Amino acid sequence: MTEQPPVIPIEEVAQFPPPGMAIPVSFAFAPDDGSLTYLHAPNQGRVRRLYAMDAESGEKRVIQASVDPESAELSLEEQLLRQRQRQMGEGITRYSRGEKRDFILMPAQSGVYVKDGEDAPPRLAASADGGAILTPQASPDGTRVAFVRDSEIYVVPMPTDGGGAPSPKQITFGARGTGKTNGVAEYIAQEEMGRLSGFWWSKDGALIAFEQADETHIPPYRIVHQGKDDVGESAREDHRYPFAGEANARVRLGVVSADGGDPVWMDLGDSEDVYLARATWTPNGALIAQIQNREQTRLDLVEFDLSTGARTTILTETSDVWINLHDMFKPLKSGEFVWASERDGFCHLYLYGEGGNLIRRLTGGDWVVDGLAGVDESARTAYFTGTKDGATERHLYRVSLDGGEIERITRESGVHSATLDHRFRKFVDVFSDIHTPPTVTLRSLENGETLRSIHVPDDPRIESLDLAPPELTTVESEDGETLHAALYKPPPRFGEGPHPTVIYVYGGPHAQVVTNSWGMTCAMRIQRLRSLGYLVFSLDNRGSARRGLTFEGAIRHKMGGVEVRDQVAGVRMLAERGIADPKRVGVYGWSYGGYMALMCLTRAPDIFKMGVAGAPVTHWDGYDTHYTERYMGTPQSNPEGYAAGSPMTHIENLRGSLLIVHGLIDENVHFRHAARLINALIKARKPYELLMFPDERHMPRSLADRVYMEERIGEFFKRNL
Repeated sequence: MTEQPPVIPIEEVAQFPPPGMAIPVSFAFAPDDGSLTYLHAPNQGRVRRLYAMDAESGEKRVIQASVDPESAELSLEEQLLRQRQRQMGEGITRYSRGEKRDFILMPAQSGVYVKDGEDAPPRLAASADGGAILTPQASPDGTRVAFVRDSEIYVVPMPTDGGGAPSPKQITFGARGTGKTNGVAEYIAQEEMGRLSGFWWSKDGALIAFEQADETHIPPYRIVHQGKDDVGESAREDHRYPFAGEANARVRLGVVSADGGDPVWMDLGDSEDVYLARATWTPNGALIAQIQNREQTRLDLVEFDLSTGARTTILTETSDVWINLHDMFKPLKSGEFVWASERDGFCHLYLYGEGGNLIRRLTGGDWVVDGLAGVDESARTAYFTGTKDGATERHLYRVSLDGGEIERITRESGVHSATLDHRFRKFVDVFSDIHTPPTVTLRSLENGETLRSIHVPDDPRIESLDLAPPELTTVESEDGETLHAALYKPPPRFGEGPHPTVIYVYGGPHAQVVTNSWGMTCAMRIQRLRSLGYLVFSLDNRGSARRGLTFEGAIRHKMGGVEVRDQVAGVRMLAERGIADPKRVGVYGWSYGGYMALMCLTRAPDIFKMGVAGAPVTHWDGYDTHYTERYMGTPQSNPEGYAAGSPMTHIENLRGSLLIVHGLIDENVHFRHAARLINALIKARKPYELLMFPDERHMPRSLADRVYMEERIGEFFKRNL
């Protein structure tokens, strides 16, 4: 008698990390490339340690097990930073390594620590006794450390043998106690622009460029910790949240000596309603910023005169859709620079000369460049990752700065991420596909051959839980667009179907669900549903990432329309194949996926019979400026789009069963979204169920909360599908 595959336990769904995903992260090569460091949580845990590996021998060892005591509590600033980073790990969660001198900088709750080499003991550079320390950064020459404390920037010499931590020197003034900040990336920059820092060292370590953000004119939005035993200050948080169509932070860019003194303020333009997207010091000592207009249809790359702050525009990008920010600006010692643009509808690389004259296009085609991995100036070669070999894959490629054919370096079909060494001889490759958990290897940059193994999957859960990879397929939309999808069939004992069907959706821009990667296979809620006899299906509708600006821009000014139609096309394909029961189709998702679950229930009620909406946006006027206005304009300029894009507008159509899941202290998608939806449901006399977590933000972290959430969601599916 054949042994039946097990039902995935609830606890395995709630556990983090999922099977096979306790992998090394944050790779950095030593200045001489003789070794590399990384963070890793052993035994499939969450608590990360700092490791080092000799590049020649492959010997691996722990060089720092911990910095803070296990009982150290995270400051509110650290909690919020980890939310912005979607950081679920514990222990040592980040570090940086010197480029010119061999040192390792480690932020911690108790202070900032420095190791003078891999085997040196950590020394305290600055203590957190005087207040939480934010975004510490070492100067490029390795002689000083800068950080933010209580809204101002401090600089401290690197610690030396003997004595305690040196005394930090405050170098910015005028922000503390005023509601302004110096050196801190405002909420929008962290959450939506991918910029976590608000200050930048010059290459020679003499100057610091910094952002000053003024949010005093933005009304505070209060979040109350309703689940706390006390009602004091610790039970309240005030956030200067910039709602769509309302005021943004006013930002300035200053330059100050690392020894202190009066700053010089750079000219960001005539309008104060702009975004300081990026700032970069060039190898030749110039300061360059990327400035985006409020509508996000224009991006200026500008250089500043450091003595006067006057600006010179190097190049300007414009778009009829929107400008997606990126980190693919690379200034070279020659004065040239590599730049990425979506000007032809797909993100590609271009080489510019000094002053901003276009020399040549480096890549092209109906595919996208994801990231610039490095530029070898001596060999005049750019290394990048992209989708040249398929939108569900990612590979490392190279191309000559002088033009020529693109060469693929990574070999195995699937998803690769790469960290290059300084001399462009080796790279760390993290690879997976739907059949293979992530493996980490040190490889030759010349030909992609494996030099050393860094990490081989050793998680016993992979085999014991019988994780079945999905079938990667495509669906044709109602108007002929090819959409990528993933199909998870239940075990054979449940027959050929038709099966009760669950659609897992995200559906929003800047994200891609369907890839040829292990993350598809270790999606544990999906695997549990599959093991219980459900057919589970995921589809990347129009609006999602890595398919080009036309594909993504289909949602412009009309979110919640074409995305639902594409998901419906997927359901109909499954019904036509006879594997989905069209009378038993449910949908679930989180964040934008929660919004999509609501839109599917209210705009396609004949298709979707039940849904679980986790932390959903319910009206775009309640979300932030930079994200929402990029896609929808403002509520004032596009009232019809905002109304049509809200599930509350279509609430009368709701016929299916609905479960709303939300954390009460979510500072990203506020619980207010759920509350407004509930008011609309009550007014329309529509039944609903609510699962709320008093102590959770946007990402539930407590294991107890996650287990309980999975129990309730699973029970809801069983009862209604």
